[in-house]
This record gives sequence, structure tokens and C-alpha cells, in this order.
Amino acid sequence: MARYASSINKLISNLAGLPGIGTKTAQRLAFYILNMEKDKALDLAQAIMDAKEKIRLCEVCCNLTDQDVCEICLDEERDRSVICVVESPSDVIAMEKTREYRGLYHVLHGAISPMEGITPEDIHLRDLLIRLQQHEEIKEIILANNATVEGEATANYIAKLVKPSGIVCSRLASGIPFGSNLEYTDEVTLGRAIEGRIIL
Repeated sequence: MARYASSINKLISNLAGLPGIGTKTAQRLAFYILNMEKDKALDLAQAIMDAKEKIRLCEVCCNLTDQDVCEICLDEERDRSVICVVESPSDVIAMEKTREYRGLYHVLHGAISPMEGITPEDIHLRDLLIRLQQHEEIKEIILANNATVEGEATANYIAKLVKPSGIVCSRLASGIPFGSNLEYTDEVTLGRAIEGRIIL
């Protein structure tokens, strides 16, 4: 790292510790922040502090919220018979952007990964199972785990646990992205597309 004042180096170092931020990007962000008007920089710092102090997990779905129960869980117009299970709060945002899904959510905050020492007890799986037992109106859970080895393992594990209850477990369809060519599609994605084909 270049020789800057210690406070600048500390700022760059902290920014570089964020996911997806390399040293060069951290330096650009640091100098952008330093060039901000003081009140705007203080607003940014206060926004970070407020989020750290006020944000907690929803008591129902484990999504991030600043109240006991999040707005989605409180929304009476949502379909309470369906729960979409996702790995992270950012997945909820992605689903909401589609405007296609009107059910509820459950956020696991991770995926089972024996290689990394992450067990079912390390994610919010127990909360999901308790929720399914307490709410008879739930008829289906959509397993929207990431398309990774860990995501697949977690989805399969949940499906096996839930199957005896009679609740339907479905999986998000996955396949060829719109606008792409078959010749550039990997075998796993293409195989998934064939398995998940629809009748026209």
C-alpha cells in the first residue's frame, strides 16, 4: 500500500476488507469520501452506525428489519400458504424485484457446507421447521437456494426433512439465460434446462 497518512491507510484497509472491493477500488472510494462535503461524509458514517445498531432479524422469517416483524411478514395481502426459502437477505430483494412472487420468505443466512464447517445448526433451519409446524396454512415451500454444491445440498436436506409433513417442496427452475447461445452453455446448466423443460 502506498505511503499515506495513517488515517487514510486505515480507511483504505477497511474498505478493502469489504467483499468485491480490491485495493485500487478501496483507494478510489477512500479519496472520494475524503473529497465529500463534511456533512455528507457524516451522514454516511451515521447511516452505517444506524444500520449496525437498529437492524436485526425478523422474528418470523429471519430477514433483516428494523422492527420485530418485517414489513413483508406484516403484509396481509401476501399469500401465506407459500414460503420461499433463500440463503441471504439480498436474495429476498432479487425475488421482490421480479414482482412475480407474492408469498412469504424464510432467510437461512447461509448454506450447509461441511468443508467450511457450516452445519444445519449454523443456519436458520430450525426456525423454518418450527414455523412449518406452527402454521398449518403453509402448503408449499419454494427452495430458492443458490445453484452451488452447497445450495443443492441444503435444498435436498430441507426437502428430506419437510417431505413427511406433506408440505410440497418445489425448486426454482434453472437453465439457459435469455439471450445466450447453446454452444456457450456449460453441461450442468444445459442438463438442468432439459430437466426443467416446459410443454408449450
